[in-house]
Amino acid sequence: YGSDPVIIAKHLEQLKVDYFAVAYVNEGITLRDAGIITPILVLHPQIGDFQKIVDHRLEPALYSHRILDFFIDFATVEKLHHYPVHLKFNTGLNRLGFNTYDLPVLLDSLKKCNAIKTVSAFSHLVASEDPDERSLSLNQIAAFKDISQILIRGLGYKPLLHMLNTSGIMNYPEAQFDMVRAGISLYGFANDQQFTKHLKNVVSLKSVISQIHTVKKGESVGYNRGFIAGKDLKSATIPIGHADGIQRAFGKGKGFVTIHGHRAPILGNVCMDMLMVDVTGIPCEEGDQVILFDNQATVNELANSIQSIPYEILTSISQRVKRIVK
Repeated sequence: YGSDPVIIAKHLEQLKVDYFAVAYVNEGITLRDAGIITPILVLHPQIGDFQKIVDHRLEPALYSHRILDFFIDFATVEKLHHYPVHLKFNTGLNRLGFNTYDLPVLLDSLKKCNAIKTVSAFSHLVASEDPDERSLSLNQIAAFKDISQILIRGLGYKPLLHMLNTSGIMNYPEAQFDMVRAGISLYGFANDQQFTKHLKNVVSLKSVISQIHTVKKGESVGYNRGFIAGKDLKSATIPIGHADGIQRAFGKGKGFVTIHGHRAPILGNVCMDMLMVDVTGIPCEEGDQVILFDNQATVNELANSIQSIPYEILTSISQRVKRIVK
């Protein structure tokens, strides 16, 4: 979510979280190399990464017969015993996961193999944030319950069950099962303002003014004359651009920054490493602090201005932007 994964993981580990989940193997390796010992679920492992998974004690999500068979073969050759794996089930998202009709063959494969052990089964809601899709979400939850019962009977034991993301946790508390996957809510965001107002924002993005220009009427600002002044104004150049995650879509007045409590709209096109804003009438000097966002409302407003979502705003901030943890 745009933060420093190691620092966040270390803090959460101190708070005794039960599991971490990462998208890819390299993210899990980063946490292990930093000394994280909590179990780590890899949501989207690749076959070529199996050795890395085992070497770093990561736990793969298996979501198809192909990846299951490859991992069983790998685990057998490596003479592993009850290596922890997680089974992903598709209940409507149609992204990754075994389907209900896969269960007979899936269970047959699992029963024949002692090299791996299913420690959890999970699915993912399609529209947990959308009240208009409540019936769909309830149908998904019911489908996952049915899958879980078949799986439990077939395995002869009950693995951990989990289905809910941030919006699911808030909208479907009856479906929390054994674990929940809190993501963006850890940073103070939910997909509903009623819930967001109860969360504490923990992220901000700040920069400084590099230079202030006087722009005369008829002069332009930025590449391709993206802005032409209709009157004399002052512009400020900020050392952050689309290579840092400030998308070009924010250009030409769609985005803004805040300087000393005043909003300054973006002028022209966002450059790779810089952007320019209108500071006419704003008391400011070169070197002054610039706030791109420091609260949930601003992030939501920026996201809405380019038909995006807070997830994209936060995760777009590139790793060259310095992270400061207080």
